[in-house]
Amino acid sequence: MNLKHSLSISSLLALSLCSAQSSAQSLQQAIQRTIDENPQIQSAKSERSAVENEIDQAKSAYFPTIDISAGIGWEQSTNPTTRARGDGTVSYGREEAAIQLKQMIFDGMATPSEVNRHKARTNAKAYTVFGQSEITGLNAVEAYINVLRREELLILAEENLAIHKKTNKQISLRSERGIGKRADSEQSSGRLALAEKNTISEIGNLQDAKTAFLRVVGELPTNLQAITAPTEALPANLEAAVEQAVANHPILKSANADIDSAFAQHDTAKAAYLPRLDFEASASHNVDLDGIQGKNEDATAMLRFKYNIFNGGKDIARRKETAKLINQAKNIRDNTFRQVVESMRLSWVAHQTLKSQLNFFKHHRDSSIKSNAAYQKQFNIGQRSLLDLLDSANEMFVSKSSYTNAKYDEIFAQYRILTSKGSLNKFLDIKLPEESKTL
Repeated sequence: MNLKHSLSISSLLALSLCSAQSSAQSLQQAIQRTIDENPQIQSAKSERSAVENEIDQAKSAYFPTIDISAGIGWEQSTNPTTRARGDGTVSYGREEAAIQLKQMIFDGMATPSEVNRHKARTNAKAYTVFGQSEITGLNAVEAYINVLRREELLILAEENLAIHKKTNKQISLRSERGIGKRADSEQSSGRLALAEKNTISEIGNLQDAKTAFLRVVGELPTNLQAITAPTEALPANLEAAVEQAVANHPILKSANADIDSAFAQHDTAKAAYLPRLDFEASASHNVDLDGIQGKNEDATAMLRFKYNIFNGGKDIARRKETAKLINQAKNIRDNTFRQVVESMRLSWVAHQTLKSQLNFFKHHRDSSIKSNAAYQKQFNIGQRSLLDLLDSANEMFVSKSSYTNAKYDEIFAQYRILTSKGSLNKFLDIKLPEESKTL
């Protein structure tokens, strides 16, 4: 390999390490930062808080309302009173002041129904924050694993490059001494160029993985610690996994809370069929009112009963509408149930498949390492051709890379199972936002 290529790879290696710092970063730290600062989670938190404020809006109907009004100005009046006095049209300055208190006593259970509806909506949004935290946490796990994967694959590519450099140097010396074939030298040089290309590609892949990490976590990775598989937290079998997913998945719980909200909305619509009773107290102070000079003061305390008999069928239509909304919420819940079961089954099967394949990848890797060592010795004594040796080195590189990919894929599959049953952040002891708590 010439000096130009050496400098090129060296500069790329320096670029791949430029973001590394002395302090190590753990998976828990990366996920905690992601949960604390991820924009999607922040949006879900704000939505949950906004819905919770609607509970207080609904509760306000339990409390009295007090209104004050006042006015001053000019009035011109002509009415039977002024004409009976013989004044005809009169003009006076007019003053008004009034205060009114109104307290709901019974509104057909509309207010408690609305309070229950908004409580259910708040819980649904809290589960949404929880669910978004699980999904975002899994994205952070994937980004974290991919950086570790690419770092390891880069090391393998560098090892492969070193092997090809050594082989190429050995062939070149033979060729210079006249005991080697020129075709062997060309073949070795070509394989060396391929190894260089693979190394450069892995450097680029590592930079891409770091960029993806930055997008998800919000900062570049810094000396990531090795990751451990959460094997002890996995369910015993597929049936247990599905059962736990159905019982604990936050998105399914959110769908159930939406059903509660729909039922409460249906109860609110029923309030229109019942009478309303309010207590009202008022006092007014008026001066020169309706063409009559002097003060006019009133004070009242009343129980007011109101019962709508007919309003064109609006209430009936509203009840039918809310009944359909209940059915819609149930259908969404049923569909969510299927998705939760499907997600867990896919996660479980993926893990079991990768787990069973991992031993084969390991056996292939170990065999290729032993085979390459034997081929090297046989090549040195002339029992193997250069093509045999280069093919053996390439097979060893491919088998090591395949094992590394399978190893990290199997670890990620385990974390995916935890996410499918809503326990990823709990296992990693991640502090979730306060907005993820239900009422």
